[in-house]
Amino acid sequence: MKTFPIYIEAINSISALGNSSEEVLKSYKNEKPLFTVKDYKHFKNAYVSCLSESSTNCLEEIKGENKFYASLDDSVLLAIFSARKTLNQLNWKKDFGVNIGSSRGATGLFEKYHEEFITTGNTSALASPTTTLGNISSWVLQDQQSKGPEMSHSITCSTAMHSVLNGIAWIKSGMSDQFLVGGSEAPLTDFTLAQMKALKLYASFNENEVFPNKSLDFSKDRNTMILGEACCTIALSGKKTKKAIAKITGIGYATESLTHNISISPEADCLQTSMRKALDDAELTTVDAVIMHAPGTKKGDTSELKAIENLFKKEMPLLTSNKFMIGHSFGASGAMSLEMAVLMLQHQQFFSNPMYNNNFSKKELKNIMVNAVGFGGNAVSIIVSV
Repeated sequence: MKTFPIYIEAINSISALGNSSEEVLKSYKNEKPLFTVKDYKHFKNAYVSCLSESSTNCLEEIKGENKFYASLDDSVLLAIFSARKTLNQLNWKKDFGVNIGSSRGATGLFEKYHEEFITTGNTSALASPTTTLGNISSWVLQDQQSKGPEMSHSITCSTAMHSVLNGIAWIKSGMSDQFLVGGSEAPLTDFTLAQMKALKLYASFNENEVFPNKSLDFSKDRNTMILGEACCTIALSGKKTKKAIAKITGIGYATESLTHNISISPEADCLQTSMRKALDDAELTTVDAVIMHAPGTKKGDTSELKAIENLFKKEMPLLTSNKFMIGHSFGASGAMSLEMAVLMLQHQQFFSNPMYNNNFSKKELKNIMVNAVGFGGNAVSIIVSV
């Protein structure tokens, strides 16, 4: 199947990188890790990638707009903020669709209401409606007063990339002309951090460490995943307009058989398949750069590198990632990487990872591949082009 170009008309995010395209671009050019060390109830000296004070204040302003917003989880508030930034640049009719997914959803409110129930035996009437996964897309749709379709989903760490696939499918089917897609995650909570610590994936604190998350350091001897809160939304259109800032020219997806709940094969078979599909779709044999999923785990990073080497062989692209700066934002991470790709194309500047030496450079960036893979053995690869 040949995917005709789907156009990206706007893209915006909120994370430790900032809450505007200008701030995000500046952060990428600085190439410095954006981690804070915090103490949680059951996890001391935890590295996290969190919003700046100004970005946190932006969410507080939304909460203060009305009583409904005041009760929403941060994952929803992040999406409302990002969606407003994205759509304020456009003049879309109020019939566009919305698909903003999340890996964990309203984990902050889940923990709050669960603790309340354990302590008192009672819980708030808002416990159910404010913790449903559908809150993110539905509240964005409400906030924008669109009459289009809305859906939510969770496909672990490739959630945002699957939302892009969904938006493309709706547009190609003729059921919608425009779709707002993306991912939102607010995972900096006691229980979520404890889960990653139990899996032995989380970075250990070291006050002398310059790069706590060692994404693309293939010599590391330990796992170094760090969680980050983030949301990124992308405006997709089936028609080329003056607003278009990039285009999607290839998509690929795949799953692989699991040996345990978080397994991935030694050479990331699912990623090899998804990348090959995306290349075939775009009618390319290679790309100029690959923004890797590379969460900073030993097995995850190495298996993805082997998949890339097996596929591209002598036509190796430049390799990079952003997780050494902002950690892993689970379901939002793929969209954050897509934003990175679009900025690289717009400004014709490769944002490198200081822990990986590419040994060569590109004079021009035309096609960039973005990878995401998550628990469940699922992978998505998307090619964005000028």
